[in-house]
Amino acid sequence: MWALKSYNCECCGSDFVSCTALKYHFQQKHLGKVHCEKCGQEVLREKLQDHNKSTHDRSTMETHKLPWENLEERNIKHMATKISKTCRMCSRHFGTVLSRENHEIQEHHFTASKRAQMSTGFSRHNMLECKGSQELQRFADKKIRPASGSQSAACVAEISALLQLIQGCFPVPASRVIQGGSYVKGTDTQGCSEIDIVLLSEVFASVNHRKKQLREGLETLRENLKRTSHGNRILMGKRTPLSLRFNFLCTKSLHCHSFEIMAYYDVLGPTPSTDLKLHLYRKLYLCNDSDEAQLCALALLPYQVDFVKASVMRVKELIRLMIHWFKTSFANTTKENKFRRLPSSYTVELLTIYIWERAEKPLFFSLVQGMRAVLKLLVRYAEIDVVWHRHYHPKFPIFVKVNQKHTRPFILDPANPTVNVCDTCNAWDEVAHVARLSLLKPLFRGVRAEPPWLFTNDW
Repeated sequence: MWALKSYNCECCGSDFVSCTALKYHFQQKHLGKVHCEKCGQEVLREKLQDHNKSTHDRSTMETHKLPWENLEERNIKHMATKISKTCRMCSRHFGTVLSRENHEIQEHHFTASKRAQMSTGFSRHNMLECKGSQELQRFADKKIRPASGSQSAACVAEISALLQLIQGCFPVPASRVIQGGSYVKGTDTQGCSEIDIVLLSEVFASVNHRKKQLREGLETLRENLKRTSHGNRILMGKRTPLSLRFNFLCTKSLHCHSFEIMAYYDVLGPTPSTDLKLHLYRKLYLCNDSDEAQLCALALLPYQVDFVKASVMRVKELIRLMIHWFKTSFANTTKENKFRRLPSSYTVELLTIYIWERAEKPLFFSLVQGMRAVLKLLVRYAEIDVVWHRHYHPKFPIFVKVNQKHTRPFILDPANPTVNVCDTCNAWDEVAHVARLSLLKPLFRGVRAEPPWLFTNDW
C-alpha cells in the first residue's frame, strides 16, 4: 500500500495532504505574524508593540528582586504545555521537537560543544563527590533532608496559621481548600520547599467573566496579605495571570517556603464518582482554551499528591536526592538560553517512582544504586515510556488517543490521561549530558548494579 506524503507546518505542527493546502494554511494563520521574544506567543507584526505594553510592561515593572532564592517557575498547571517544542534561545514555538532542534542548530548554532558548555554547572562540594553510601547518607542528613523535631513542629504551626490567614484575606468564601507541592508530599528539601494552595469557591462557578474575577480576587488577596502582621515575612513574586506567588519566611529556623495560590470552583467535589472524573478527562482533552484547561485540571491535584505521598520513606529520600541533583548540577540560564526549561519537580518524582517500581518496590535499598539507576535512564531519555492505570482504564478512549500520538520521552500523568509531564522540558539532551558526566563522578566510580537493580545492566 502506498503511503500518502504529508506536508507539515513548522509553525504549529499541522499536517496537510498537499503543498497548496499548506501554503493556504500559512497565509491564513501565520502570514505577517512574529513570535514575541518574551512569551513566545504569535502576534501580528504591527501589533507586537501593543502586545508588549499590555502584556509584559506592567509585570516587568512590578517584578521584585528576591533576596532569598528566586521563586522557581514552578508548574502548578498540571496540564501539558508546549515547552518541549519551544526554542530555548528565542522562545519560538514549533510543531514538532525535531523542528525545534533543527532551528536551534541552524539559527543559534547550538552544537554539541555549546550544549556541553551551557548545561554543566556542578556546584562546589557537590554530593557526587561523596565516596560511598555512608558518606552520601551523612551529606543528605546534613544538607538535604528538612529539619525535624521541634523545628518541624514550629514550621507546621506557622504554615497552618498562614493558611488560615490566606483564607481570611481572600475576598470570597472558600468552600474547600486543596494543598499540594513538595512540602505536602514529603519530598521537600532544605533548599526547595513548595506549597501549592487552591481555593475553591462556588462564586466562580456562575461568573460570566471568570478569569477577570479570578485575577481580581488574587490581586485583592495579594494586597490584603501585605497589610497583615505576616506582611514583613512575605516577599511577593512577579504577577502571573492565574496565580499568586510569594516566599514566606519561617521565623523559627529562618528558612523559606515557596507558595503558589490559585482559585477556581469545585469541579469534582470531595468524593467524585468515576463518571464525573471521566467527564472531566473528556473536557480537558477537547478544551482549546489552555487557561480554562489549566484551571479545570486543578481538581486533579489531590490525586497527584496522593500518588507521590503514598511512596515509602526511602523513595522520598531518593526523590530528594534527585531534586537536589537537578538544583546543583546544571549551569544557570543566561541571556542566550533564558527560555531553557528543565523537568518539573513533579516529573522528577514520577520518574523516580517508576525506577523504584522497576526494581520491584524494595522497602530498603542503597541510595547510590537508586540514583545510579535514575541517571542511567536519563542518559537514555528517548526510551522513557511510562504509564500508570490507577485512575483511567487502558481502553478509555481518551487514553487510547493520547497513547497513539505520543512521542518519547513520555510519562503520562497518573491522575490525568491528557498530560505528558515530560512536555514541560525543552532540554532533555542537556539532562542526558549532565547525567552522563555525573555517572563518572566519585560517588559512582567502580559501582556495579546489585539486586534488585540488575535490570540497569541492559542500559
